[in-house]
Amino acid sequence: MPHILITTDYLRPGDEVDRYLRMRGHTTVHTSLAGVRAPERIAEAYAGADAALVGHEPLTADVLRRAQQLRVIVRTGVGYDAIDVAAAGELGITVSNLPGINANAVAEYTLGLLLASARRLVHSASAVAQGAWPRRHGRELRGATLGLLGYGAAARAVVPLAQAFGMRVLCTTGVPNAEQADATVHFVGLPELLAEADYVSVHTALTERSRGLLGPAAFRAMKPTAVLINTARGAIVDEQALAEAVRTGQIAGAALDVTVQEPLPSDSPLRGVDGIVVYSHMAGQTDQARAAAASEGADELLAALAGRPRFAVNTPHLAGPPAKRTG
Repeated sequence: MPHILITTDYLRPGDEVDRYLRMRGHTTVHTSLAGVRAPERIAEAYAGADAALVGHEPLTADVLRRAQQLRVIVRTGVGYDAIDVAAAGELGITVSNLPGINANAVAEYTLGLLLASARRLVHSASAVAQGAWPRRHGRELRGATLGLLGYGAAARAVVPLAQAFGMRVLCTTGVPNAEQADATVHFVGLPELLAEADYVSVHTALTERSRGLLGPAAFRAMKPTAVLINTARGAIVDEQALAEAVRTGQIAGAALDVTVQEPLPSDSPLRGVDGIVVYSHMAGQTDQARAAAASEGADELLAALAGRPRFAVNTPHLAGPPAKRTG
């Protein structure tokens, strides 16, 4: 009887997913690993688990080696950069994600950040709460240029929403020309996008190539009136360089749903910079997206346990006998 660990913080004992898995003969244990997670605590949680539905906790090679029975990991979301997928593959562990599962939620949230930034909504509400009555003007989105870094499901879902507001959409991406099917989107190189965009919105995966992609050179290339939006991964942005760029007026501001370290540490360079607003990694968190991720995640976990994963991200690493685990 497989033992399933569930660490995603919005899944609870006795909920629909829990009942679904138990009805199919599995035992479940819920251990929320949200917030700051010590490696030792994570390793302890995974002891004895055959499969896991996971949130954002970092699953390092050391943690995975200590998970003696683990065969399947399913990330209840899209990004899986917190998991050492190569090490998992060498240990015989299948890792899956749920591509596009929260695309609509992220797209709507992105428009929300655009509107909040353009009209300075957070600044206004905070000032009123402190007894002031600010009347500083904002900007309309109509006629502005939105630059998308990436053309995955979330970015594609942003396009019609932005166009409904009258925005011109640029995109820089590595997908083949044949897949750039939207004739209303202008595909350009990164330098051109940075130079022309009034808003630069990040929708690309975190890889070694994209880590720190938006640093000093990128901010120097952007308009002084431009705003950065990031709903992807914090490490794509050089946070020290961003803070300096906003503080000195190289760019106008930033709305960040993700940061390098979460929760945001007290000594983060992003704190106290007028024009930078940090949110709490909520872009994909809607009732609908959570329900879809829970259902699809449970189905993917069962499929992977049966040897038929639909969304495995590390299948090529599974060739050959699994590496020996120590615990």
